[in-house]
Amino acid sequence: MYLLDTCAFIWALKDDSKLPEKVKEVMANNKIYLSQATFWEIAIKQSIHKLDVITETLFELQEICDNSDITILPIETAYMERIKTLPLIHLDPFDRIIIATAALENLTVITADAKIAKYEEVKCLWEDIKEDQ
Repeated sequence: MYLLDTCAFIWALKDDSKLPEKVKEVMANNKIYLSQATFWEIAIKQSIHKLDVITETLFELQEICDNSDITILPIETAYMERIKTLPLIHLDPFDRIIIATAALENLTVITADAKIAKYEEVKCLWEDIKEDQ
């Protein structure tokens, strides 16, 4: 079972070439989850005009997830509590909730973010993880 980070989700939506074929194959053949934090991050970035996704509304993104059999996980109190014990490798709050969610739900994070890959608490799937994410 796999949890998409925000970049991987957006790249999958756009069928972006940044998404490796191996990742596309895994997504097509496994249970995929998405944190509600991804929608929160997208909403914030859209509101400040720093992100252009393929839809105008989060409701449309939710429908895409429903039609693609991507399960949206709510932000649970346990995930936020887990954040308090995570090492301070990654300071991005959205990535930290994704890391905590993956750790508690035993999910592999689909990410190109090398900072997430540094957490012993989670497994990551990607090719050529980049430091500059």
